[in-house]
Amino acid sequence: MADGSMTNVFLAAVLSPLLLGVINRTKAFFAGRKGVPLGQAYYDAAKLLRKGMVLSRTTTPVFWLGPVAGLAAMTSALLFVPLGGLPAAVSFPGDWILLAGLLALARFLTVLSALDTGSSFEGMGASREAFFASLTEPVFLSALAALSLKGGASSLNDLCAFASTLFAENLPAAVLVAAALFIVYLTENARLPVDDPNTHLELTMIHEVMVLDHSGPLFGYVVYGTAVKLWIFGSIVVSVCPLFRAASAPFGVLVALAGLLAVAVLTGVVESVMARLRLLRVPLLIAGAGVSAVVGAILLTGVGR
Repeated sequence: MADGSMTNVFLAAVLSPLLLGVINRTKAFFAGRKGVPLGQAYYDAAKLLRKGMVLSRTTTPVFWLGPVAGLAAMTSALLFVPLGGLPAAVSFPGDWILLAGLLALARFLTVLSALDTGSSFEGMGASREAFFASLTEPVFLSALAALSLKGGASSLNDLCAFASTLFAENLPAAVLVAAALFIVYLTENARLPVDDPNTHLELTMIHEVMVLDHSGPLFGYVVYGTAVKLWIFGSIVVSVCPLFRAASAPFGVLVALAGLLAVAVLTGVVESVMARLRLLRVPLLIAGAGVSAVVGAILLTGVGR
């Protein structure tokens, strides 16, 4: 473990809810409204932790175990994510595969919690979540594998370390891989145009429908876990983007934090100018991201030359 590497985890634990505030304020700006405070997610999480819980008689311990264990898996994934010039707290060959596994585990636990309610409505959302996840995970792994194959990097630390130099040599590949990762970022975090986190319409809900029965601290864990997931995928997008890379660690962290805020603003812009896609169109968007990742991998590895 490198010196100061736990700083990444500390920053994520403290600042990740701020990303939700930045997204909401950006959307409010485009709508001509003042919007909620930037720290609204902090207030919501603290308020929910003080509230009591309402549990259905049909649920089992799986229902409350899902948000708790899911948040534990999400925070464990933070250990493998570098930020700026600071390495990840834990790094070893193939750690990015374990990172994807921890994120998948958190999603699986959320799906189990939704199914435990016995509600066909939440079962519908869980089915959609699992289906889209089965499409995005190969894209995510393909994009990282493309970088790993080209530079011979076996860990996410090494992968992000040479990504900026690699992209400077092959800008078209950089754009394709970054675009694929950004679409994965939007899909995994249930943002527009894939899903609308603010909707409560039965025919369009995906992620939000799975947590409708959660209340009090359990829902607080869900809100905080959502912010942590935004931070994880945003950090990966920022780490592989040459615009947000700096040589020195202290300055690099500031640049990376600015990059995370920029990604959050971009997310708000996308949600302000785009409508939600029809469910049948979402797989096409993810497939397009997959093609982008594969073509980027071909350009990076020089296949066919």
